Amino acid sequence: MRVAAIGECMVELGDVGGGRFARGFGGDTLNTSVYLARLGVDVSYATALGDDPLSAGMLAAWKEEGLGVDDVQIAPGRMPGLYMIQRDENGERSFLYWRDRAPAREFFDRVDDARLERLARYDWLYFSGISLSLYGEAGRARLAELLQAARRNGGRVAFDGNYRPRGWPDAAKARRAFETILPLVDLALPTLEDEQALFGDKDSEQAARRIAQAGVREIVVKTGGAGCLVARDGVMTLVPPAARLTPVDTTAAGDSFNAAYLAARMAGSSHVEAARAGHRLAGAVIMYPGAIIPRDAMPRVPTTETLQ
Repeated sequence: MRVAAIGECMVELGDVGGGRFARGFGGDTLNTSVYLARLGVDVSYATALGDDPLSAGMLAAWKEEGLGVDDVQIAPGRMPGLYMIQRDENGERSFLYWRDRAPAREFFDRVDDARLERLARYDWLYFSGISLSLYGEAGRARLAELLQAARRNGGRVAFDGNYRPRGWPDAAKARRAFETILPLVDLALPTLEDEQALFGDKDSEQAARRIAQAGVREIVVKTGGAGCLVARDGVMTLVPPAARLTPVDTTAAGDSFNAAYLAARMAGSSHVEAARAGHRLAGAVIMYPGAIIPRDAMPRVPTTETLQ
């Protein structure tokens, strides 16, 4: 099965202490794509980059990780966005962004019909609330048309809410965008903290019920160290992690969980087994600084290869 992830990758400056920062590349859907590829999934990344050395470095890194790049558009004279990560003593992050002119924001303004038709043939399309925040009303309308076409072709859609207030003019506009897109989603992978901030849900059960009412059949509400709530066809199951960990850095915890969950579900695991796979990968990721951990630190989780 093939997955196309839609979103933005930026230049990452990560705080390594002493006023120093390490440069890397990151973005929520890109992080998920990398972990999907490492788990044996055929995944392509759909975005727009510039023709600068940083963009070329991103493409080279993605190819090295096994990502498909045929769905990357190149905007001459442009450069990707940049973000800085700062961490507190508990490993929790805060972000500063410079991304207003990033070409990824114009992906659906630039994309041609042939590329959209190709994207609509993937088995899964994956995107996030951050992806939604990149595009204007016209761009989000084209995204919705793409999702509809993919589902008509028998494909499925996975969505991680990943609400970031700074990416939106106001919360009301973000709520409208989420409410418009949810009926086109087959698998929702929200984080409770984000859903509380945007919709005021009191707990994971309320968040799952609200999302289910939009027509989403499978929902995984991530709740940090407490684990997650999996809701499928009205049945809710709490799935805790195997152990409580003290994180070094929570960057990409949710992104990696999503990758392992989706890979396991594609391989035929139950939703509970897939949630446990998500916890295992996220548990490894949070013990390292940065979004992408060393290859040799990858835990064994059910994948399309291990379950064949």
